[in-house]
Amino acid sequence: MLDVRDVSIGFEDVPVLDSFSISVDDGEVVALLGPSGSGKTTLLRIVAGVVRPDCGIVRIGGHDMADVPTHRRPVGMVFQDEQLFPHLSVAGNVGFGLRMQGVGRDERRRRVDAMLELVGLSGFGERAIDNLSGGEAKRVALARSLAPSPDVLLLDEPLTGLDRELHDRLAVDVSQILRRAATTALWVTHDRAEAEAVADRIVELGPR
Repeated sequence: MLDVRDVSIGFEDVPVLDSFSISVDDGEVVALLGPSGSGKTTLLRIVAGVVRPDCGIVRIGGHDMADVPTHRRPVGMVFQDEQLFPHLSVAGNVGFGLRMQGVGRDERRRRVDAMLELVGLSGFGERAIDNLSGGEAKRVALARSLAPSPDVLLLDEPLTGLDRELHDRLAVDVSQILRRAATTALWVTHDRAEAEAVADRIVELGPR
C-alpha cells in the first residue's frame, strides 16, 4: 500500500500541495486528475523521493520513506517522453533496472522476455529504439518500469504525444497490463476520459 499523509510543499512561497493525503491499496490504479499547476507531478516526485516535502509522511508497504533515497525506493516511473536509452536495444532498455539490481543474465533475459510479452511486444528485444513507433516506445517504457517489480508505479501523463485513436487504444491496453501485473499505480493526467478509462478511482486536484 502507498500512504501519503498531510503532505505540504510550496515553491518560492507559492503553495502547491497543502496537507494533501491519499492512500492507494495494493493493486489499485488511482488517477490524479487536474490542470497544470495543481500539484499532480509534484506529488509523484515526492513519492519517488526526487523532492522533499515541507512536511508530511510517505509510507510504502508500511515503511516510512523519509530517509530512503530515490534509488532505494521501491517505485518505478513512466515519463511523458519515455526517456529510453537510444544506445541500448529494446531488451537492453527493459533489462536496465534489473542489471542495476544485480540480477543475473539468465534471470534478466527471462524477466525481459516476460515483460515484453506482457506489453504485447514479444520478439522486439533486439530492435533499436529509433525503429519503434510512438505506441511501441510507450510500451517499452512501461515494460522497463515494471521489470524490477516495483511496489508502486508512477505514471506522469504516459500517453502524451499520441494521436487520439492510438491514445485511446493504448489507454485500455496499459490499464489491462497494470491489472494483469497487479500493479499499484498513481497515474497523472489532465484528461478525464483517460482517467476514467485507466483508473479504479479518480482523485481530483484543483488549481493553486
